[in-house]
Amino acid sequence: MAVSLSKGQKVDLTKSNPGLTKVVVGVGWDVNKYDGGNDFDLDSSIFLLGENGKVSTDSDFVFYNNTNGGNGSVVHTGDNRTGEGEGDDEQVNVNLATVPANIQRITFTITIHDGEARNQNFGQVSNAYVRIMSEDSGEELIRYDLGEDFSIETALVVGELYRHNTEWKFSAIGSGYQGGLAALAKDFGLQIG
Repeated sequence: MAVSLSKGQKVDLTKSNPGLTKVVVGVGWDVNKYDGGNDFDLDSSIFLLGENGKVSTDSDFVFYNNTNGGNGSVVHTGDNRTGEGEGDDEQVNVNLATVPANIQRITFTITIHDGEARNQNFGQVSNAYVRIMSEDSGEELIRYDLGEDFSIETALVVGELYRHNTEWKFSAIGSGYQGGLAALAKDFGLQIG
């Protein structure tokens, strides 16, 4: 039975699932119907953060054009350009046992590609979620449904895996940003765009 989280909640991942090393992090969303004339392209991106809350190199930013980070411990499985269909829209495989020691947090985000230019925001997106499954069993362990209504934001930090002593925990964050991926990346120590 999956643990269902609310914004701000934290939960043990590895302590309550002994032997768990390989997880799949799935994100999903639905786009509300509206008359905007442009397709929505939502993207998941992952920031591998050090003790200071920043990436140390460009390769610590994992997304559809850089699908591999943390010496292969974090792998983005590809871009879903429409968000249509059931289940996860995008997935990331994480091998917790091989994440480099300097990586303290693995932060998962969803952004709207060209959101500002297209007058799109998360107020037009519903049913956004993040979930963590065991890669071996496929069992859903943790789920966080972002029930909040984001009206002007074009980027969301949905949650993060983080080290706590020798264990990994998950935090449900649910914070919205204006300025899309560029604003988010800047906060994490990257200049893009």
